Amino acid sequence: MKTLYFECAMGASGDMLAGALSELIPNQKEFIENINAAGLPDETRISVQECEKCGIYGTRLVVTVGGLEEHEHREHLHWGQSGHEHSHDGCREIPHAHSTPAHVGARIDRLKINNKVKADIKAVYKILAETESFVHKTDIEHIHFHEVGTADALADITSVCMLIDMLSPERILCSPINTGSGRVHCAHGILPVPAPACARILRNIPVYSNGIQSELCTPTGAALLAHFASDFVAMPPMTYSAIGYGMGKKNFEQANCLRAFWGESTEGAAHIEQIIELSCNIDDMTGEALAFAAEILFENGALDVFTTPIGMKKSRPAVMLSCLCLPADSSRITDLIFRHTGTLGVREKTCLRRKLPRSEHTIETPYGSVRIKTAQSEGIKKSKIEYEDAARIARSQNIPLADVYRNIEKTIGFQ
Repeated sequence: MKTLYFECAMGASGDMLAGALSELIPNQKEFIENINAAGLPDETRISVQECEKCGIYGTRLVVTVGGLEEHEHREHLHWGQSGHEHSHDGCREIPHAHSTPAHVGARIDRLKINNKVKADIKAVYKILAETESFVHKTDIEHIHFHEVGTADALADITSVCMLIDMLSPERILCSPINTGSGRVHCAHGILPVPAPACARILRNIPVYSNGIQSELCTPTGAALLAHFASDFVAMPPMTYSAIGYGMGKKNFEQANCLRAFWGESTEGAAHIEQIIELSCNIDDMTGEALAFAAEILFENGALDVFTTPIGMKKSRPAVMLSCLCLPADSSRITDLIFRHTGTLGVREKTCLRRKLPRSEHTIETPYGSVRIKTAQSEGIKKSKIEYEDAARIARSQNIPLADVYRNIEKTIGFQ
């Protein structure tokens, strides 16, 4: 299984993630040409440069807006969270206009990139916007982003989303994140680290601090990892073929870099991931309405949706609706549960899920091509015929579904 693993021992920011990923692709120059041809706004240009920290060499992503480098890697919300603190003495101050999430969305739509990458960029911005809305108790449509900060943010986020699309990993994992410690200056005064944006985004994600007095994880870095990583764990058994080093701008006693490992995960080891279980009790919906709600949840990224018969107050029969999802999706899916069911409250529980490594391949049978799903670990192997293929055959041949399964199983020799 193609696996991408981020080691965030010195936190994470958009430019560090992009720098590390750019070292994993076969043609870094081609990527730079493609992103600079994507139509980033405000004369934004992207380049990479080799950078050394504590004797370790890696790549730093350089973003210029209107010909000026963003020496201060501003955070991207209206209330001015500072990212990795960087000196900008002597840098010319650039006037800041403001743009709304709708304006940012329009800019994303105009980019000359594929729709999957656009969807990823919008999902990351949605996390940032929801964070701003929550922290300042403001409707999302009323929040504002810094104009130049947004151009810089859009460059970082677009770079990361394009690079991950180019790599096409089957799963993305991340280490627990070092947030740093101390205090950070922002537009509203001095705040503790992690600052409100990161603290909100990083909920349900393992974090720590090793005492470095600086803000190591920016809201943009946190939002990117929350969107892409399926779990935050120690490095799993894997054979890696490449390591990318994305360099930060500040200097510390240890190398300020983020590492990205690219390779194949070891077969036969059960994978452990963190998921969220959302649940609510419902006694005022029809079966049809519940089925529709479940369909909506599946369409929007739910890992599983199921119902359990229960008894409620006054001996009323009811159902408990349960939904499993990734931590990054819990807020959005909770909103959908409120929208499409009659519940007034949703419970949220963090769980660990162990699952066997899975693969899919196609075999030839007397009925034609059929997909087989296989899951295996040490001493365990399970194979299953893809239901949709079996159902298609049963309909076209006008035979019972059970006969299709039985005949295919005899052909390929598994139980």
